[in-house]
Formats: sequence, structure tokens, C-alpha cells
Amino acid sequence: MRIIAGKYKSKKIEGPKTKSTRPTLDRVKEALFSIIRDYINEAYVLDLFAGTGNLSIESISRGAKFAWLNDKEKTSISTILTNISLTKSNEYVKITNKDYIKCLKNIDNENILFDIIFLDPPYDSNYGLNTLKIISDSRQKYLKKDGIIVYETDKNFVNKILKKDQNAFDQFENLICFDERTYGGVILKLYKWRE
Repeated sequence: MRIIAGKYKSKKIEGPKTKSTRPTLDRVKEALFSIIRDYINEAYVLDLFAGTGNLSIESISRGAKFAWLNDKEKTSISTILTNISLTKSNEYVKITNKDYIKCLKNIDNENILFDIIFLDPPYDSNYGLNTLKIISDSRQKYLKKDGIIVYETDKNFVNKILKKDQNAFDQFENLICFDERTYGGVILKLYKWRE
């Protein structure tokens, strides 16, 4: 794994230590950061299911001001700490080892709003949809007024969910999916506040 662009460009970082962590592929990451480039500079970033820290470190490399990395798996936290050390980016980050709902409560208590929220949960879980609902119902907490949420999932999960509920990914009262991209089996859905 490597950082693609910015001040840590070409820096190699450690990959996942377990099969349950699935890092964003370089070609998907490159496409993603091309889409969100206007949001990155000086951004506050939340990486709720951080895995290896790949997306947060790429964000910092490209000019983000701060990243909050969270993961409930201790092996993931170990990898994140290694990668933060490799890139010497510790002054830009906060790392928590919590369940995503506990992390959101923690963020709520600290009154932080983010420019970019990355949701890259285990593909075969409802964690991403649950998080979108929590944010939507929060009445403008977590996400800045002009911020975005990037939800990474896969085709199989999306198809399975859509068979049960055609509106599953568009049911949020205060959030709207304004862009969707497919890269092989990976789907990126981008959300923002409804106007």
C-alpha cells in the first residue's frame, strides 16, 4: 500500500493484518480523491471505520488539517499507529478504539463538525446505513453545512439490500445521495445535507 499524492506521496504504508480489514484499492482511492479534491484543503476528516488509516493519511497528505480515525478492532489500531508513525503525521490525528456508535457519541460530546466523513465499514454489515441514519437524524451534527459523506460499499451488498428495500440508500430525511460511482465490485456513494 502507498500514499498516492501530496506531501507523503509514494510513501509505503502497512496493509491490514486481518482478512476482515479491506483497504480501498489504489485505483478507487485515486478516483475518489479526484472527486473530492475541492473538499480536502484544510478539511476536518472523520474516518469512522479506519482500518489501516489509508484514507485519512491520504487526506492529510493532500492538505487536510485534522483526521479523527476510529476502529473497534485492536489489530486495526495497531496498523493505524504504525502508519501514522511511518508518515510522521501524529500531530494531525486523533485515534480512538471504539464501536462506531460510541465514537459518534464521543464526537457529539466534543461538538466537532467534519468537512468529510469516510464510511468504509465491513461490506456485509448495516453499519454504514445505520451511521447515515444517525447523521441524518442528528439535526446538523457531525457534518458541516457544506460537508460530504463518502460511503464505500460493494455491489453484492447493495443488490442484497435493494431486493428488500428499493429506497434503502435514499431514505434519509436530511441527507441526499448526490453522486454514485462504481469501480468493479466497489460502489462509492456521496451524500450531503438536503437543501
